[in-house]
Amino acid sequence: MSELHFHNSYTRQKEKFESITPGYAGLYVCGPTVSGESHLGHARPYITFDVVQRYLKHLGYKVRYVRNITDAGHFEEEGRDAVDKVGEKAKLEKLEPMEMVHKYTTLYHQGMRLFNCDDPSIEPTATGHIVEQISMIQTIIEKGYAYEVNGSVYFDVKKYAESYPYGKLSGRVLEDQLETTRELDGQDEKRNKVDFALWKNAPPEHIQRWISPWGEGFPGWHIECSAMSSKYLGETFDIHGGGMDLMFPHHESEIAQSTIVHGHAPVRYWMHNNMITINGKKMGKSYNNVIKLSELFSGNHPLLEQAYHPMVVRFYILQTHYRSTLDFGNEALQASERAFRRLWEAYEILQKLEHPGNTIAEDAELDKQVTTWINECADFMNDDFNTAKVIANLFELAPVINGIKGGQVKHGAIAADTFASLKTAFKTYLVDILGMQPMLAQQSGKLDNVLSLLIEIRTDAKKRKDFATSDQIRNKLLEAGIQLKDEKDGTVSYTIE
Repeated sequence: MSELHFHNSYTRQKEKFESITPGYAGLYVCGPTVSGESHLGHARPYITFDVVQRYLKHLGYKVRYVRNITDAGHFEEEGRDAVDKVGEKAKLEKLEPMEMVHKYTTLYHQGMRLFNCDDPSIEPTATGHIVEQISMIQTIIEKGYAYEVNGSVYFDVKKYAESYPYGKLSGRVLEDQLETTRELDGQDEKRNKVDFALWKNAPPEHIQRWISPWGEGFPGWHIECSAMSSKYLGETFDIHGGGMDLMFPHHESEIAQSTIVHGHAPVRYWMHNNMITINGKKMGKSYNNVIKLSELFSGNHPLLEQAYHPMVVRFYILQTHYRSTLDFGNEALQASERAFRRLWEAYEILQKLEHPGNTIAEDAELDKQVTTWINECADFMNDDFNTAKVIANLFELAPVINGIKGGQVKHGAIAADTFASLKTAFKTYLVDILGMQPMLAQQSGKLDNVLSLLIEIRTDAKKRKDFATSDQIRNKLLEAGIQLKDEKDGTVSYTIE
């Protein structure tokens, strides 16, 4: 497959990618709701779409990658008493909402850096785009597809479905939703139970609130992505990505809102990664199996037998096709760690090897096979970003590399140009596209002493209530691969290895 094709969730077909503007690609990915620390569930979509944007750049596209931050308005209950997750968590932590948002956004960014995910081109926030959201809501009301009740505004799903294919992305049937949607407090505000909030009236105790034509309130969850994606990528853009758990109601609602505002569908290609399970179970608070990234990197979780390096987690995620379910377990992760070490060792060996220079291969069959394995990598990536098959081919090439070094394979077995292609391709796919990098080395005795000194300085800073210095030391060490955990007997450090 010489041209990029991938699965479009909206049409449920594999389609050839043709960007709206030749040579340019617009990608929007739903970012995290920063009402808590990032967890394992955040790892898969952001690693998946990091590879997508890396590969688009490899193909020569100039990519604008937009990934938002939800710092207000994400609520799941659509009744009168609905509150946004950020405001509720800020009350629990006794912090100003933006103070808490900064705290968890910083931790999220640290996790992404440890995973070696590229920064997006633009990272807009919901609170930074209230004006754009209000403007879109006004347009939807003017066109007759939204209505205001008691200072809240709701999207009229039933009216929309009379003219547009509501539910096509998620496969939901509106009639079934009308029958099965559970009763919630305040549902009497809505014309239909399936209608979703565009704007919510803020009760007196609500911290985050903005002035709107309908009174003081805060935006619904779905409207933010419609507003920010169209602002930075246009009324119609190339690719919208996210986890499949967002297909309904979030992405379905985005389509409806944007279609009414702009008069046409907002996105050409929808991409969704499948879910992560933990030892065969869905990840959730009820199972006590939500693993935070800091716990994953430190091993400090009851379900973890050891700490797992961010590169091991990234490698494990990419060993499975993004549309397949991925199950996390200690045995699988440990096997992935061993596999990644072998592959990276082969890469480092290859970078140091020099070819004798013969233009004709001494082993024509091996030369042909190596060329095939290399060329197939492009075919696999062009066939729905199949990183699993790319990694499998790199493992086919690793014994050839090791054999050349160890003498089991003649140094001139493959021709000079084949060897050059091998060297280039291995780096291109492993490092540039898959985004892998070496794992940090274990601390030496001298580094242990430096670490102890930094922990002592941080402890003194905390005693002086100099929390800025304390947090800076902790955050910088985390960036360097060292996780600090404050326990009752003192501060403990974990090397992310």
